Amino acid sequence: MEARAVFLNGPRDLHLDTLSLTDPGADDLVVDIAYSGVSTGTEKLFWSGEMPPFPGMGYPLVPGYEAAGEVVSAPRGSGFKTGDHVFVPGANCFDGAFGLFGGAASRLVTPARRVTRIDADLGEQSALLALAATARHAIAGLDKAMPELIVGHGVLGRLLARLTIAAGAPAPVVWEVEPGRHSGAEGYQVLHPDEDSRRDYGAIYDASGSAAVLNELIGRIAKGGEIVLAGFYAEPLSFAFPPAFMKEARLRVAAEWDPADLVAVRDLVESGALSLGGLITHHAHTDDVQGAYETAFEDPTCLKMIVNWKDAA
Repeated sequence: MEARAVFLNGPRDLHLDTLSLTDPGADDLVVDIAYSGVSTGTEKLFWSGEMPPFPGMGYPLVPGYEAAGEVVSAPRGSGFKTGDHVFVPGANCFDGAFGLFGGAASRLVTPARRVTRIDADLGEQSALLALAATARHAIAGLDKAMPELIVGHGVLGRLLARLTIAAGAPAPVVWEVEPGRHSGAEGYQVLHPDEDSRRDYGAIYDASGSAAVLNELIGRIAKGGEIVLAGFYAEPLSFAFPPAFMKEARLRVAAEWDPADLVAVRDLVESGALSLGGLITHHAHTDDVQGAYETAFEDPTCLKMIVNWKDAA
């Protein structure tokens, strides 16, 4: 089998190509992808060449871990059948390209255990489930304080805010330095950091991915407060020790989501408790993937770019 796929040959060297797929094994599904999202975090770092060493990385690669489509082949006993709509968090099924992510393609071969069944009515919004699961993983579980301040009003920051409110916690404050991203708040306030004088936040969640913000956040927590690093950081993180010492600051890194998080946010979305509306701002077809990725990475008004694979040729 073959598939049309986004092929990242090296930094800023991206095009659409035709790649051979590995043959499906006894436990593999074959999925025709309808939509994939472009990540402005980890994928941007691969595109720019700034990604620090990471297990399994290398060029050339197929990016993408936000893909949704329809099963076209399923083995008996897999729990899936032809016609099921599923979310696929990437795949490693390409001949001649790394599949560290591997979701930006017209067709994928992937183990059945990696995919999650979804409602077909979600349409293109189903590609947002990975970010929703990332946000849920950061806040869910024992001994985790809900965010009182969220830094960054991109898609991840918005989902953190929406999940906080959906959980019945007080509405958080969100910081955003880009004026064009102040709109779209649903039940919470968005401020420029200079407009906020508060310095006693119990829990601050950083969704900006900026290594430079840590000292500022330490100055904004209450004594014993926690800073949660929910973004992905290309540069080494450092901070001045005395302020952190005085505040008895706690730092927590929010790791990658797991399948339970994905199932949980899918159920929240399908029940109406969590909305994914208003997060997709840009669309592209496969005939302009280079322009689509450049827009996603360089246009601050682009919250989420969705690539439509239905007509990939």
